Amino acid sequence: MRRSTIFLFLTLTLSSAVALAQGQPVVRLDREIVLSGVRGRIDHLAADVAGFRVFVCALGNSTVEVVALNQGRQVGSITQQKEPQGVVYVPRNKTLYVATGGDGAVRSYDAGTLKPLKMVDLGDDADNLRYDATRRRILAGFGAGGIAELGLDLTVRRKIALPVHPEAFDISPDGARLFVNLPLQMSIATIDLKTYAVNATWGHPGTLANFPMAIDATQQRLLIACRMPARLLMVNTANGAVTARMKTVGDADDLFYDAAHGVAYVIGGGGFVDVVRVGPGDNFSSLSHIATAAGARTGLYVPEWNKLVVAAPRNGASAARLLVFSVAYP
Repeated sequence: MRRSTIFLFLTLTLSSAVALAQGQPVVRLDREIVLSGVRGRIDHLAADVAGFRVFVCALGNSTVEVVALNQGRQVGSITQQKEPQGVVYVPRNKTLYVATGGDGAVRSYDAGTLKPLKMVDLGDDADNLRYDATRRRILAGFGAGGIAELGLDLTVRRKIALPVHPEAFDISPDGARLFVNLPLQMSIATIDLKTYAVNATWGHPGTLANFPMAIDATQQRLLIACRMPARLLMVNTANGAVTARMKTVGDADDLFYDAAHGVAYVIGGGGFVDVVRVGPGDNFSSLSHIATAAGARTGLYVPEWNKLVVAAPRNGASAARLLVFSVAYP
């Protein structure tokens, strides 16, 4: 081994040890998995935790790619998708659900064979999906302003009207409320999941383009990433007050929170992941600013694997790929 290689290894090992000793997570690139043949924009991802698979909405490629992380390769592809945007895997019935913006549909697939099962037409711009495990429902944002509540068989149980198109949304820990980002209205909507009434819309002065969201199940607060300017906000879920804010990576489209360790991961197309300590006293502190790739604004944090996966689109001679980071906590 060359001296320079030994020096680099020892430097990285020492810096990791120091970070752990200081109570910081160490996020290290483990591998890059090429998404062969994938071109264009990449949207959201979902995980089959038990099967160690990742499902990738390759929006610009009109496919959903299936990647086995333990094998480090693509193992399947669902083709002829019209702008796949949202994806959810439900372990209960081993079914994959995909929302396609180009035709406004949500489709289900056998997650083992990738065989199509059912389809429901929501009319326009089917986008983000969430699984409501309490009610065994799929929630789908769509159109000029709506959330559809779907059975696992994709029967439409209810449609909740909203003033504008919804982006990210999350369910409160008690299952009673839904919080919805409405960037075109520069607000966050709160929906009562018993009455289905939109109870409040909260503003966030000084920031625009609130796309990704994560919920802190332990502290009654939301984390919201805005793009204009690039800021991470903390929002009190009792009254909508913004209690903390900090600069963050630009063009954020995914945000994940690990409540067990009090750490947030903001993924932005500016080519970085910001790792942020979320304090119990309503404060943020930056832990690290990790380089990824230009346009890599979506990803997935899977605490069961201690992995952060970032989707990097094709850029010139660089193929589309998944950047797989390991996360070590003190």
